[in-house]
Amino acid sequence: MRVRNVILGSTIVALISMGQASADSAKPGQSMTHMKTAAGLTSLLESAGVVLYVQGGATAAIMGESISSPDGQIVFHIPVTANKSGVQHIGSNIVFFNTANNKQVQLRNPVINLATGEVTAVVPQAENKSMAILKITNATTLKAAITNDRKASLRTTSYKGATLVLAPGISTALTSLLELPAGSLPDGASFGSADVSLYSKLAKK
Repeated sequence: MRVRNVILGSTIVALISMGQASADSAKPGQSMTHMKTAAGLTSLLESAGVVLYVQGGATAAIMGESISSPDGQIVFHIPVTANKSGVQHIGSNIVFFNTANNKQVQLRNPVINLATGEVTAVVPQAENKSMAILKITNATTLKAAITNDRKASLRTTSYKGATLVLAPGISTALTSLLELPAGSLPDGASFGSADVSLYSKLAKK
């Protein structure tokens, strides 16, 4: 019941936000990551009693019948802002929650760095260390698609189809922090994919 309540709550928030202005709007300074988990990841986590969700300005919705179905997926809509190394999810956390013992691991303010092909985040449960949590397997081939809308004075920079896997060692760390049986989360498991859109002002000539 706890698992259903958590997922249902995330879904309701997502549905409500669709009817309101959100960071997905094409306005300067308002940008968004769309992250979709790999098919089967949620059922793998659910079999270990773990729920994956987001908090802090981000929303989530379920694709498929349920998180326990083999093709079940979760889509995250996460506000981002540009920084020197890439983009950062300021104020948004990805959370792994163990329903059996109420242990959780927060991945706070993830930073996507295309230069290194890594996604890092601060993990409060691991002494607030900044850790590599995901690897971008196709970082070297991702190209920015730039669209200029001179009428709206808006530039859109998009990166589509970044493939994500769990970074080396993060599976072991998650298993330990969540107090799961050894081997519950395979190292290097496919996490999903992400698209990033950054909106900025277009300089007038």
